[in-house]
This record gives sequence, C-alpha cells and structure tokens, in this order.
Amino acid sequence: MAHATVPAELYEDNTREDPRHRSPLVLGGHDLAGISDAICGVVERPMPKVWYLAMAVSLTALALLGVCIGYLFLTGTGTWGLNSPVNWGWAIVNFVWWVGIGHAGTLISAILYLFRQKWRTGINRAAEAMTIFAVICAGTFPGIHVGRVWMAYYLAPIPNQMDMWPQFRSPLLWDVFAVNTYFTVSLLFWYMGLVPDLATLRDRAKTRVRQIAYGLFSLGWRGSNRAWHRYERAYLILAALATPLVLSVHSVVSFDFAVSQIPGWHTTIFPPYFVAGAIFSGFAMVLTLLVPCRKLFGLEDFITRRHIENMNKVILATGTMVGYAYGTEFFIAWYSGVEVEQFTFLARARGHYAWAYWTMITCNVITPQIFWLKSMRTNLWVTFIASIFVNIGMWFERFVIIITSLSADFLPSSWDYYRPTWVDVGTYVGSLGLFMTLFLLFCRYLPMVAISEVKATKVQQEHQEHNARVQEAAFAAALGAPAGGDA
Repeated sequence: MAHATVPAELYEDNTREDPRHRSPLVLGGHDLAGISDAICGVVERPMPKVWYLAMAVSLTALALLGVCIGYLFLTGTGTWGLNSPVNWGWAIVNFVWWVGIGHAGTLISAILYLFRQKWRTGINRAAEAMTIFAVICAGTFPGIHVGRVWMAYYLAPIPNQMDMWPQFRSPLLWDVFAVNTYFTVSLLFWYMGLVPDLATLRDRAKTRVRQIAYGLFSLGWRGSNRAWHRYERAYLILAALATPLVLSVHSVVSFDFAVSQIPGWHTTIFPPYFVAGAIFSGFAMVLTLLVPCRKLFGLEDFITRRHIENMNKVILATGTMVGYAYGTEFFIAWYSGVEVEQFTFLARARGHYAWAYWTMITCNVITPQIFWLKSMRTNLWVTFIASIFVNIGMWFERFVIIITSLSADFLPSSWDYYRPTWVDVGTYVGSLGLFMTLFLLFCRYLPMVAISEVKATKVQQEHQEHNARVQEAAFAAALGAPAGGDA
C-alpha cells in the first residue's frame, strides 16, 4: 500500500536522501498486528544460544564483582592501588564513566520527544533501560570506596550519632541529590512508557504466571481514550522534568573537580565539557548494545540503518565538541599564566601518563571523524568497532583527568605513580558484568522497542504517504496528465 508512493529503494535502504519522499522509519511492510508480533515475539520465543552464552559470561563477571567487593570489605581500601596523593583511583573513574554512559537514554527519551523527533521511537526503550542500569553501576562505587563500609550512610544527607551534619557546600553531597534524582526520574519515565506495552504482553500471555506478572505491572491498562489522554500528558510532563537533568546531573558531577583547587581541575569549562562527553559516550554505548541486538533478535525493521546513521551524526558532533574542549583546556592553562596549571597539562601530554592521554585523543577525537563519510555512518561493522573505541576513550578521559592531577599536585615531594591492583580491575570488570546481566534480563522479559510508539510512527507514516498520493493526483489532474506520469 505504502510502496506505491515511496520508492522501493527507500524501503530497502532508508538512509538514502530523496527530497520528494520522507524516508520511512518502519520497514518490512508490517501492519499494526505485525508490529506487535515481531517485537513481542522476542520476549515470547526462547532466547537464541548466543544470549545464554552472553549471560554466562556476564554472570561470571558479576560473581567477580562480588568477590572483589567482599575482599575489599575484609581488607579495606588498601587493597586498591591508592597512595598519597592519589586518594581517588579507579572507583571514582568508574563512577564518573558510568554516570556519563547513562546520559544518552535521557537525551533520546526526553529531549528528542519534546522536539518530536520520530526516529527516537526505535531506540528509546533500550536507551532508557541502559540509563537505569548504568546509574545502578555508578551508584555501586561511592558506596564501597568510603573504606568503612558500615558507615556508608554518612553519604546520605542526614545527621548521624556523631553530630556530623551534612555539608551542603560539598559537591560530593550535590552528587547524592543529582544522581538519585536522575535515577528516580529516569526510572519513572522508563516505566511510564512501558505500561501500554506491558498490557500488550499481558493480553498475549499464554501462561498464568505471565498474565499475572505483566497484568500487575501494566496497572490495569485498558487502552481507553481517557487513559491514553492522561498517559500522554503524564509522559510529556516527565519528559519536561527529565530534560534539565541531561544538563544538570553531569554538570554537578563535574563540580566534584571544578570547585577544588587541584591543578587541572579548577576550571569553568568542566560542566559543558562533561555534558558533551556524557552524551558522546552514552550514544556510543547505545550503538554497542543495539547493533548486535537488532541482528540477534530480528529487529532490523524497527532499528534501521537510518537510526544508526542519526546516532553516528550525534557522536560526530559531540566528539568534535569534546576535541574542542581538549584544545581549550590547553589554551586556558597557557592564558592563565599559572605555572602549576601549565605544567599539569604539559605533563598529561608528555609525562608519565602520556600513553593514557594519547589513547584518549585517538579514541575520542580521531575515531569519530570517520563518520563524516556516509558510507562509514551506515556501515554496521565500522559503527560497532568505533563505538567500542569511543567507550574506551571516554574511560581514559576520566582516568586522565583524575589520576594525572592527583599524582602531581602542588607538593613535588608527595608525587607518586598510580598503579591499579587486580581488585581495581576485577571490580571494574564486575561492574560491566552487572550492567550486561541487567540488560540481558531486560531483553528477555521486556519489549526492547516501544510497541505503541512504533505503531504511532507507522500510522503517521502511512498518513503522510496517503497525503502525498492525493497531492500527486491533484497536481497531475491540474496539468491534465494521469497521476504518476512524467508531466
């Protein structure tokens, strides 16, 4: 039906640009029932063998996380590679990296929704889930890096038996409010979008357990006009609330460094620089997850090459911003005239940690530049490999910022070289296992693609094509030629 207006080649490769036709975002010629069958089928069918292999690897890494945390609790933070003056090591590096990973989900969900960008509908559900799981991984590290874990409640903004009241001028306390607010709003936003789709799974469930489980979490959804009206209003309000979080949360995280006097940290460029980097790494992680998942679960008609190309454009833009920020940091250090600041940045590029700095530059600045080429933006193998490099580069960015400034502070007699231990490495690998375990369970039991939103996009797509046919016929009639002719 739709193919009569939109050329067949746009359905085969919807990354082609044709000013006469809007490229479709839903391929495969599915009707509304077919969309439900294709997306719900991922949950209803047995998982492929690769899923079980990935789950086994993830659970192994998760067990390693438990071993490392248990060993840490028994021996203390001395089992990490910390020294004086490097009192922040991999724990804070990983915390900031995981918080950054979570930013793309909120951007895709909230900001693109407010701007009515329909291409978000194929990827927003998985991106939102990724956000929540990344924040869970991030929240692990502040709780275990305090040393005396039985006093971890000191992190909470409450008075304690020692009469040590919360220090509201501390950016570490700002982190508590920012990250918890971000997690709460993201979870509500994700769950709100899931409700209609959970009702679809409830109505299709073949077993009593599934009917009860999905029925409970779908909150009695019946799809009435009143329910849809209130759902859309609530979803819009949550999107409006979530949008400032994209800019504020990672800005607050950057204040951990920017409000201090440590050389290389005390700079006002950190908030916008961290936000751009967070979106950069978040989109890269979305691609790392969705490029294999779309193939593994047969979702190519809903997560199309156009979605992937658009995300690569965002990576190119934010990667260029991050590269500009790197250059600006050197300019600020030179322009300040402060010798300690100048030494810090020269040491990053030429000192003991130069290997980490140039790894960061290669992955974050050079790698995204391949996406200037359309053939690279639409190549799945290139996209997958580049997204992994970006994630590696963003981790090294956090490492460079934290470790290089701490290891060479104002007092040369205290300088020391930081080396991680096996517990540091195991804890990080374990956090990856926690993240992948949660994501694989999400793929198993919840719809990876927003069914109701994809259906709305499909209906709008067909409506636009119908209007195009009517306008084409009217134009042809005005010229006295048959519709679809060469007049």
